[in-house]
Amino acid sequence: MTAKRKADATRRTAATRVAEVRELLDRYNYQYYVLDNPEVPDAEYDRLMLELRELESRYPELLTATSPTQRVGATPAAAFGAVRHRIPMLSLENAFSEQDVRDFERRIRERLPLEEPIRYSAEPKMDGLAVSARYENGVFVQGATRGDGETGEDITQNLRTIGSLPLKLRAADAPRVFEVRGEVFMPLAGFEKLNKEAVARGEKAFVNPRNAAAGSLRQLDPRMTAARPLDLFIYGIGQVAGGKVPAHHSQVLQLLRRWGFKICPQSRVVESIDGCLEYYREMGAARSKLPYQIDGVVYKIDDIELQRQLGFVSRAPRWAIAHKFPAEEALTTVRDIEFQVGRTGALTPVARLEPVFVGGVTVSNATLHNVDEMTRKDVRPGDTVVIRRAGDVIPEVARVLVERRVSGAKLVKLPRHCPVCGSPVVREAEQAVARCTGGRACAAQRKEEIKHFASRRALDIQGLGDKLVEQLVDQDLVRTPADLFGIKTEQLATLERMGEKSAQKLQAAIAAAKRTTLARFLYALGIRDVGEATALALAQHFGNPAALRAASVEDLQQVADVGPVVAGHICAYFGNAENAKLVDRLLASGITWPAPVRPGRSPLAGRILVLTGALANMTREEAAGEIAQRGGKVSGSVSKKTDYVVAGEDAGSKLKKARELGVAVLDEQAFLKLLRA
Repeated sequence: MTAKRKADATRRTAATRVAEVRELLDRYNYQYYVLDNPEVPDAEYDRLMLELRELESRYPELLTATSPTQRVGATPAAAFGAVRHRIPMLSLENAFSEQDVRDFERRIRERLPLEEPIRYSAEPKMDGLAVSARYENGVFVQGATRGDGETGEDITQNLRTIGSLPLKLRAADAPRVFEVRGEVFMPLAGFEKLNKEAVARGEKAFVNPRNAAAGSLRQLDPRMTAARPLDLFIYGIGQVAGGKVPAHHSQVLQLLRRWGFKICPQSRVVESIDGCLEYYREMGAARSKLPYQIDGVVYKIDDIELQRQLGFVSRAPRWAIAHKFPAEEALTTVRDIEFQVGRTGALTPVARLEPVFVGGVTVSNATLHNVDEMTRKDVRPGDTVVIRRAGDVIPEVARVLVERRVSGAKLVKLPRHCPVCGSPVVREAEQAVARCTGGRACAAQRKEEIKHFASRRALDIQGLGDKLVEQLVDQDLVRTPADLFGIKTEQLATLERMGEKSAQKLQAAIAAAKRTTLARFLYALGIRDVGEATALALAQHFGNPAALRAASVEDLQQVADVGPVVAGHICAYFGNAENAKLVDRLLASGITWPAPVRPGRSPLAGRILVLTGALANMTREEAAGEIAQRGGKVSGSVSKKTDYVVAGEDAGSKLKKARELGVAVLDEQAFLKLLRA
């Protein structure tokens, strides 16, 4: 094999893994934030996120604006109204070692010519739910969850019930519009009391204080929230209009305390990275004695002007980082190893564990990723294993205590037949993944296909969660995604936890999902190795399904990022009679989309744009999508190669740099006009 072919094969393997990890992260986000039903511990989520970041860093061409790494969280639940954050609520990059923290400061000094020691505002990283609170003329008017960073849930009435949130500021000099950001949490004493009362009533106890806080804050009845022992620490500010704030973050916190907000008492200013690490050690030693849970500490450059100069990378600020506490470990026993079947038939070995409490989470399952990984770690039923949970990340089998292995324990082999449908299992040469060949004859693949079709990045059918999909398939009400559009309200109403009103709401959501985009539709089909970026490229190149379905392998390879393997998967999909019938049924059901804009006809084709500030008519993600559909590229930094800077409300250092370089600046109206051109 030539070096080029080997590199291409490696990249294709990376692209496949990136698509798999993104799909997992999207599913876990939805389960955790929307359904309040975490599927995996946070440690595994963080591990996958780290893996995805590393892959995207190694293969930057695989990075898309819709990757989970560009996001903060999940979409709002349908039960609450949506609130668009005027200034995005960004997440922080994580550091897990002293070297990670020193690299953080090194990157700062590479960008800023600073000779003196840097002062940081340091504070514990609370283990709760991030929220924003908006004040107008000194009065609390709106509360929201962080959501996906751009849009959150309206929890105004629930947030109002928390006693530590001032409903009116104790200040006459507050800005006309003022937004604070903070963390809602449940103190340990309140958590223990809440669980004792729940057990006494014969109800299920909460797993940990964070889940209890999140569930309490998202009650539809504010009276339920008011009955829960919630607290709130404010850690920063968002939008400010009609007034000014101090020049240093620590001064902002002191001002907020004076205005009536509760600030974490452990917050303080430290000097240099050595001061940060000393603070980290102090908080680690004091962690068990604090009246609330923390999972690390946060360092922020104290000088706000320096923060502005550093700006952001992807979806995180360059001037702050979260330093997570070390992994927590526990011993448990592997009860069994089973194989789960995914949408494309991929079999994933899963260790079923004797439940063990690790870092605030009861762990009973651990993914082993694939047969090669399971064999490498030599995990067997009956083994005593060390389960590790790094920060909030998904638990993993860190190692096997071979010296405790029971006599006769055997290594589990890849099954020859699917554990769900009995179809043969095949493993392609040089592939770590083995697949069930049953296709839609396999109930597991049917379920995963429909879940993917309804997911947020695909047709985004609000309210159609995993448990509902499983019921629909198990009761044989739905066999393919096309069946969703023919299901009746009375059929939906027979499902568990679904009344007449809920059924009507879900049916309306299914009907609304018919209005989509060609790129979303192609992604929703679940063609192997066709992620969001490839689906968008196919939509732009062919313009309609008929042209795509008629394309040969050679035709498909004319599309950017489509190589022979992906082209082969696309041809195989549309060449399959069952798939062709499904696509015909979907199109006949009334799925429509606006005519795609041909990049060559758009004034944005081949242009590089930078987005800064808050847009009134769309989120940054939506704006980036509109630009991509017209053949443009969105960059995170301004340079001489930038063609346009789109400046929304509260535009910062990027606008200043654009003016210095003479780059064309568009306000929102000019940008919208350019999109329509």
